[in-house]
Amino acid sequence: MGYLRASRQWARLGSVALLVFLSSLPVFAYEELSDDALRRVPGAAGDFDIERGLLLSPILIPRVPGTPGSAAVQHHFADFFARQLPEWRIEWHNSTAKTPATGDADVPFVNLILTRDPPWAQAGDVSRLALVAHYDSLYRPEGFIGAVDSAAPCAILMHVARSIDGALSKKWEAMEASGDAGLGLEDERGVQILLLDGEEAWVSWTDADSLYGSRALAESWGSELHPSPSSHRSPLDAISLFVLLDLLGAAEPRVPSYFLTTHWAYQSMARIEGRMRKLGLLQSKPKQPFLPDSGKQASQFTRAFIQDDHVPFMDRGVDVLHIIPTPFPATWHTMEDDGKHLDLATMDDWAKIVAAFAAEWMELGNFIPEPPGARKAIRDRTEL
Repeated sequence: MGYLRASRQWARLGSVALLVFLSSLPVFAYEELSDDALRRVPGAAGDFDIERGLLLSPILIPRVPGTPGSAAVQHHFADFFARQLPEWRIEWHNSTAKTPATGDADVPFVNLILTRDPPWAQAGDVSRLALVAHYDSLYRPEGFIGAVDSAAPCAILMHVARSIDGALSKKWEAMEASGDAGLGLEDERGVQILLLDGEEAWVSWTDADSLYGSRALAESWGSELHPSPSSHRSPLDAISLFVLLDLLGAAEPRVPSYFLTTHWAYQSMARIEGRMRKLGLLQSKPKQPFLPDSGKQASQFTRAFIQDDHVPFMDRGVDVLHIIPTPFPATWHTMEDDGKHLDLATMDDWAKIVAAFAAEWMELGNFIPEPPGARKAIRDRTEL
């Protein structure tokens, strides 16, 4: 996980007048999920169990790039999508780099890209919600697990993909049945899960010793041009919002709104959290909301932000929503950042909030199925 620095994006904005102008621009809009749809967003149940959980437990091992632990986690991700979510396209983005800790040896860095697009759409005509986390762990101290940093966010994104997969299929099947598919009546929308390698510094955080995977991917996507006349110039240009999860899974998180340009998206996620708490759908009982900055004014934003995997994308003009708590969890970069120090209620709540945000973005409210056993639970309550 990175450190605080002044934002080059802010330096480019220039004046307060321009900031006010930007905040008044029309933004991507969508219909909020109904209360019934929010109730249908599933939790992770036992899949976040640290010993046997299908999603989380295989990630709770050291995952230093280029090691057997890293390869094992890569295959955990790939096998999950291949077996449970076969409609998602799996791509591997490979690069190598030298690090201050490994001398002249080239270290392999492997990003996994999981994509679900409308079946009729050409790649260059789809704008994508990118949901992102890094999966690598620190080189030192030896044996470091990195549960909040960032095994838990990776498991959360796997849960999100599974939670919206059926609804995506139903929506697109309904569009094809009605004849609306491919008519260009609205921007084609897809979803990407980016599981990035090499976020951590090997010795100490610098522009060269950090973000190995994200730097390579952003550079590659920026130069990979879609054929003319595609709607989006490149895969980088096709990202409608880059939502980066990091350091999630500890109790009592406080996630600020970092960027004025995506404050509206932060507010959307905060509204989801507030509505889910009011409906009794979340397990944790924090002293304050996870996302407390909905009322933040334009004049309160500063030039500071936290370095993380979004930086190479933001520097190329991609809109970023950074979901990372400040202050960092107490276990950050210590050997105590393990599964036993996760707060599973908080983690499950994040999984529901992010899944609902993705469902709302993709306008899936009418297509989210009831969780297994929901009808039986309703009948049981009625009979009491």
